[in-house]
Amino acid sequence: MKSRHVTIASIFTLVLLFYGCSSAEENSDKESSQTEQHEHQETGSPEIPEGLEPAADPKYKEGSQVILKANHMEGMDGAEATVLNAFDTIAYQVTYTPTTGGEPVKNHKWVIQDEIKDAGSEMLEKGTEVTLEADHMEGMKGAKATIESAENTTVYMVDYQPTTGGEMVTNHKWVTEEEVFAE
Repeated sequence: MKSRHVTIASIFTLVLLFYGCSSAEENSDKESSQTEQHEHQETGSPEIPEGLEPAADPKYKEGSQVILKANHMEGMDGAEATVLNAFDTIAYQVTYTPTTGGEPVKNHKWVIQDEIKDAGSEMLEKGTEVTLEADHMEGMKGAKATIESAENTTVYMVDYQPTTGGEMVTNHKWVTEEEVFAE
């Protein structure tokens, strides 16, 4: 009978150890995720590419309070945001290799026509190789990229409060009109 208690006690101890290790790993994963999120959510520059004209009649005007329906970054989907400005342009989803090294960033949303070196005024085709002039994230400016998709749209620069908490993200470039909804 005594050995049975030892076995149950041993199993109970193993379960507690496993649960404790699992919780530690989960906490480590959460901390890692939050660190990565923080690195990507630095305050953006309010500078607008030269020659980019404000949208004549955007659906959401400067100062509008909106809800974001985009998942470019953790905590963005469902976040409350303030529209800072709006522009009619071509928005591109791109895959690029950061100039700082590391793995390629796949399907980054969004880079606009005016942030691509020598883009001209015509929509670039899927698969076109380009050089980015955008500086949204570290290692983006000067990076070689491939166009994954393109759309004529209104893009917005916004400030938003991540749904995951933390600091307000300011001057986020860009969300498209399809990713912004009235509050």
